[in-house]
Amino acid sequence: MSPRTALTVILFCAAPLFAQSERAQIEALYQQQEKVQVPWQATLSSDASHVAYSVWGPAGRTESVYISSTHDPAHPLRVTAATSSDPCHDSQPAWSHHGSSLIFLSDCRSPGQTQLFLYKLNSSEPPRQLTHLAGFLSRPRWSPDDSSIALLFVDQATRNPNPMAAENRAVGVIDELANRDVQRLTIINPQTAAIQTVSPRDLYVFEYDWSPDSQKFAYTAALPPGDDNWYIAQLYTQSAAGSEAHRIYRPKLQIALPRWSPNGKSIAFIEGLMSDQGGTGGEIYTIPALGGTARDLTPACSSTPAWFTWLSDDSLLVTEFTGGSTAISRLNLTTHATETLWHGPETIRAEEEETSLSVIHNGSSIQTALIRTSWNMLPEVWAGPVGHWRPVTHMNTAVQLPLPRFENVTWQNGGYSVQGWLLFPENFEPTKKYPLLMAVHGGPAWITTPEWRAADFDTTLFAHFGYFVFFPNARGSYGEGERFTQANRRDWGFGDLSDMLAGLDAVIHRYPVDAGRLGLLGWSYGGSTAMMAITQTHRFRAVVAGAGAGNWQSYYGQNSIDRWMLSYFGASVYDDPAAYQRVSALTYIKNARTPALILVGERDGEAPPPQSFEFWHALKELGVPTELVVYAGEGHAFYRLEDRIDVTARTLEWFNRYLTSQ
Repeated sequence: MSPRTALTVILFCAAPLFAQSERAQIEALYQQQEKVQVPWQATLSSDASHVAYSVWGPAGRTESVYISSTHDPAHPLRVTAATSSDPCHDSQPAWSHHGSSLIFLSDCRSPGQTQLFLYKLNSSEPPRQLTHLAGFLSRPRWSPDDSSIALLFVDQATRNPNPMAAENRAVGVIDELANRDVQRLTIINPQTAAIQTVSPRDLYVFEYDWSPDSQKFAYTAALPPGDDNWYIAQLYTQSAAGSEAHRIYRPKLQIALPRWSPNGKSIAFIEGLMSDQGGTGGEIYTIPALGGTARDLTPACSSTPAWFTWLSDDSLLVTEFTGGSTAISRLNLTTHATETLWHGPETIRAEEEETSLSVIHNGSSIQTALIRTSWNMLPEVWAGPVGHWRPVTHMNTAVQLPLPRFENVTWQNGGYSVQGWLLFPENFEPTKKYPLLMAVHGGPAWITTPEWRAADFDTTLFAHFGYFVFFPNARGSYGEGERFTQANRRDWGFGDLSDMLAGLDAVIHRYPVDAGRLGLLGWSYGGSTAMMAITQTHRFRAVVAGAGAGNWQSYYGQNSIDRWMLSYFGASVYDDPAAYQRVSALTYIKNARTPALILVGERDGEAPPPQSFEFWHALKELGVPTELVVYAGEGHAFYRLEDRIDVTARTLEWFNRYLTSQ
């Protein structure tokens, strides 16, 4: 068979082969899910009287910006740049500090090209367009004195600057292609719409913050390409006038969230072992704004700080992962004392960053806005003092969606306290025994927290089809401190898998699980774990590996973000090949007996398709039941609804085939 013919067979373009009734049920559940309106960003005005937020509409076809009064939120105002009824996207609202103006991004007047708009509260005038740029815009922020607006801009962007997005075609001079898109800090004058690019041409800027006097920036940056070099980003300061950038800190690991202190004398940030840009977790540090020695404010912390903001020069408001839940705390920088203000089994978000808040601090009052969701709570915008929030939106009260019962599970293994979440089968009967699917999160430096729709395989839906679903947060995860996160360096598929299997034992001991009908699934690092697991144990009757890597030696030279591996191995594959070989599933492939469904995006740069092909080929040659599906045009994250439905449907069929019969 020619390569072209073989690819046509494997590349997803045809109807699935399994029972139509199951697919119909999944499509119906997805249709219900698509009725959920998903708030994404929420930001409080300076007097906390209004909250602006963006909302993904039904089926995700449009995104809109609304403003609601926090005192009388019943009648939200839609703010849009649209001049017609055609679908478009308004997003990323940000209030001015005087509170009467809102900026946001929109492609409503230039389809496919986002621009910056300015809206004045209580004005009858439509939003005013401030930019006419060609490229990718993100993260607009007012200067503290409201004289300027900053944003990140990729001039003539060839793709969404996100490692999860589909890669460009790799043809031509590859180095030139990789280094073409450079994200730079840009300033817009809101009065004249004059534009000035501030950061150097050879620095890719990831995150930034204005100094309190509006004269400088702190930002994290590295040489391009951005997807890969985020892992070696350093901390810089620079005048807003556009002078030379000054590097003030070179971290040992990854760095995120640079934030100026109110007095402008220091900059705080989070540093830690992080697997993905945006998946922030670690410990909080401060450094003098002129440079010097960084000070760890949370040494040996038993939780994982994920976001923070300054309340005063000696106090921070911190959100953190603790166990598999979320907490909000106040950290005193003088005494290092931590006061927990709220703790709950939820996922929260306000800004682009995970686990963030919108905070207005006036003296002793801390007002916040955020989006809250859990396993059995659809997302809504809330506002008020921490832990005493009131709902601002009621967008999803009429949505009829089966939401699962859940329990928090903890166990001990290898000297660690480990946590996971367990979803119960729909219409659960304690006298019956049920099959179980263990769902492993990506990362490995990440965490599963309660959310109404789990990522990747939409694993919350499997409870509807009679499965327990178990989410272990094994070593390498966030939630138990930086020591726990770093505990699986150079040990992938061993210590963390041991934690998962011990958690599985704990669940089987406590709940009516049929130990003979166990499945494992995961995406990204979870997919790699699924590949590795079937070479280490035969406890699972079937696995589904999405966007995984089975051979870390070949992966190092294939993927678009290889620098993430240096923090885990301490050396490249060329300097220490044995370390990469030891944790590769292909090293032990002859132990594999478990049927494996393998899924991957055609243009995935984080887990390139050759990794899936290599693993699939090995299983086929060894006679292990396997199937490989490559999804046309998709990257590491899948964006087309029909592909996400197919992933869930094929996954369910695979497990039904091997787990529902003895």
